[in-house]
Amino acid sequence: MASLTQHLLSLDPSAYVAATKHQFLQQAGDGTLDHSCLGFWLSQDKIYAAHAYPRFIGSLIALIPFGDSNEKLNQRILMSWFSFFEDTATRWGLEIEGRRERKGTRDYTAEMGRIAHGTSILDGLVFLWAMEKIYLDAWTGVHESLDKTTMAGTALAVLSDNWSCPEFVEFVDRLKILVDDMGVVPGSAEWKRAEEVFRRTVELEEGFWPSDGEVS
Repeated sequence: MASLTQHLLSLDPSAYVAATKHQFLQQAGDGTLDHSCLGFWLSQDKIYAAHAYPRFIGSLIALIPFGDSNEKLNQRILMSWFSFFEDTATRWGLEIEGRRERKGTRDYTAEMGRIAHGTSILDGLVFLWAMEKIYLDAWTGVHESLDKTTMAGTALAVLSDNWSCPEFVEFVDRLKILVDDMGVVPGSAEWKRAEEVFRRTVELEEGFWPSDGEVS
């Protein structure tokens, strides 16, 4: 029988592809993404990772059964993110300050807040695993598509390396184990709620990527 995470990934393949193979990602993978659009997206990701994500983790951390090694891994990833955005923007001349917050970003961070302040550990774990799994698959696709000969050392290469690295893969794998170890019974109310959380996360992830030419 499929595990909960395997089941969730099989729910709506077309929606999952839309979130992980968005036009933004396709252009990133073939090296045609506009420099300003990349900077705009990075400004949105900074809002998510430097503000909403730590609050989300802080609300869940007392409820999630992290072992010491898992907690340290999570902390290392968070700390590296805080400096990564500024370093990347400075190195490649990407304008990330003073950008407006997109509706897709507001929707995403609002849902993170709603989930984190709920009473269900399962909802929080599914949401956390789903958003990280989608992110990993999206940037792994970019990483595999980039022409390493012509794109080596570019901003896109650095970004795709960062979000497809072995440490991030390990982090996502550990989240998967946490979700599956919850022992949710197929067909139960919790199982159906996990489906709803996953579908919503996929929808939010698709909306998080800027549209073609969207720069502000």
